[in-house]
Amino acid sequence: MVNRRQWLAGSAGAALAAQSGAARSIVIASSNGLRPCAKAMEILRSGGDTLDAVIAGVNIQEEDPDDDSVGYGGLPNEEGVVELDACVMHGPTRRAGSVASLRNIKYPSKVAKTIMEQTDHVMMAGDNALRFAKAFGYKEENLLTEKSRLAWLVWKASLRDARGHSNWSDGLDAPGKPTAWLQRLFPEASPELLAYAWDRAMHPVTGTINCLALNVKGEMSGVTTTSGLSWKIPGRVGDSPIIGAGLYVDQDVGAAGSTGRGEENIRVAGAHTIVENMRHGMAPKDAVLDCLKRVSRNYNRDKSRLTKFDINFYALRKDGVYAGGSLWNGQTRQGKLSPRRFAVNDGGQSRLEDCIYLYERR
Repeated sequence: MVNRRQWLAGSAGAALAAQSGAARSIVIASSNGLRPCAKAMEILRSGGDTLDAVIAGVNIQEEDPDDDSVGYGGLPNEEGVVELDACVMHGPTRRAGSVASLRNIKYPSKVAKTIMEQTDHVMMAGDNALRFAKAFGYKEENLLTEKSRLAWLVWKASLRDARGHSNWSDGLDAPGKPTAWLQRLFPEASPELLAYAWDRAMHPVTGTINCLALNVKGEMSGVTTTSGLSWKIPGRVGDSPIIGAGLYVDQDVGAAGSTGRGEENIRVAGAHTIVENMRHGMAPKDAVLDCLKRVSRNYNRDKSRLTKFDINFYALRKDGVYAGGSLWNGQTRQGKLSPRRFAVNDGGQSRLEDCIYLYERR
């Protein structure tokens, strides 16, 4: 369901491009991409390569311990180990690189680029990807912050069998009042930190960052990087490192990427689907909505099932028209609806714009 205001927001790129009549640089990203978009734009203005620009942008999130969906500080797998995925695509050379289930390296986006540049492979994974990264001088380090470690421990403590039993607590004051038994388990943690950890335990993060760039020469590149689904089974790989799902760039047409529930994106090859839609004449917003409809179709459009997850797509056409879209208009937490947005920088300050969406939470 798309209202007029969102339709206009999604068409902002088209209107501005038509008014300017001239090629210009544009960077778009997921909602955690305000700083990455600004950094990428800075590099584009200085004449830098589009891929270097988007990678430098997302490196900000990869090294930020407060972004628990990306890189350092990312929430770990079920064994408490942070596993990272990323992929890159360089429009001018039509090359790609990808890394999956990478441990102990803070910048998987850089490793994906190294794979692209230094080998004739596209994807590397697991322990051998780590060996490859170390051979090229990447520093191995522990990516689990104390904050993310506590969230993982709280998640472990929240797990219960069918009778409500847990090996961590007697459960007599849970689940209705988790604070008391959590404070007993983790007496050194502040109430604020425990509240954060409990929220993450109950609402696993599917964050990620996708960033797409277009320069004044019409060159395009993209990157997607993530720590993946919180508490995942070790070795689980979502859409982020998969070319055609988490990211796709075609220099002749445009670029697209995704964040959110990766399994749903893999099943519709979302980024490739959106680019192909644009190739056949769809505007970016229509290409995104069509892909969201494919996700919905896989659940027979049953909103009671679809409401259990969300997925977001981002599209940037070669002429500078762009769009961001989500399955739902927002996420409800504590009775408040947070609208889905995405980041844009077209030469000024980075800003957030509303996503178009398929369904509306009321």
